[in-house]
Amino acid sequence: MTVNNFYTHAMTSIADLRKSYERAELNEDASNPDPLQQFAKWLQEAISSEVPEPNAMTLATVASNLRPSTRVVLIKGYDERGIVWYTNYSSRKGQELAGNPYAALQFHWVELERVVRIEGLVEKVSEEESDAYFHSRPIDSRIGAWASPQSDVIADRGILVANAARFGAKFLLNPPRPPHWGGYRLKPDIWQFWQGRKSRLHDRLRYTSQGKGNWLRERLAP
Repeated sequence: MTVNNFYTHAMTSIADLRKSYERAELNEDASNPDPLQQFAKWLQEAISSEVPEPNAMTLATVASNLRPSTRVVLIKGYDERGIVWYTNYSSRKGQELAGNPYAALQFHWVELERVVRIEGLVEKVSEEESDAYFHSRPIDSRIGAWASPQSDVIADRGILVANAARFGAKFLLNPPRPPHWGGYRLKPDIWQFWQGRKSRLHDRLRYTSQGKGNWLRERLAP
């Protein structure tokens, strides 16, 4: 098989992939008028259903040159103030958020045929919140926060191993939170909830902030 024939066959196989979404529905009567409560319900159902990593979410940021980038991070908390995750402030996402504090999140629970999209302004959480979460982490993760110059080019994996050994010896069992590491909170002003439906006639509800805790709920065409 030639290279061209191989890629043509591969593309045809991908194009033929199909799935019929028939697990559930999402209508205005059954959905919560408060998007945070709707999110809490769906997240708990994802956890209860034991889908792989229900707390994984894609984070999208935009650099000063207007090039977007995405990566997967883990939600570590949520309430009426927003969605929280933790990372290295000096990483690419940290640098992009410093230049443009607006971002988007997406949860995709494949087994439940559901997607949640969230947009809003991002800010750092308080020092106290970052400290509390950091000290709740396993010791290896705390050392790892010191060992990895996240997003920097490194010669090989040995650099990370050597850094971990050095900081482990320095801090022993009580590493402090690095000054370059902490939490972010995205305050949503737009939510979208997507439920797969048969014949590609999916359910899609958008909530847009109207201020003072009020939300406009609208159905969007899939």
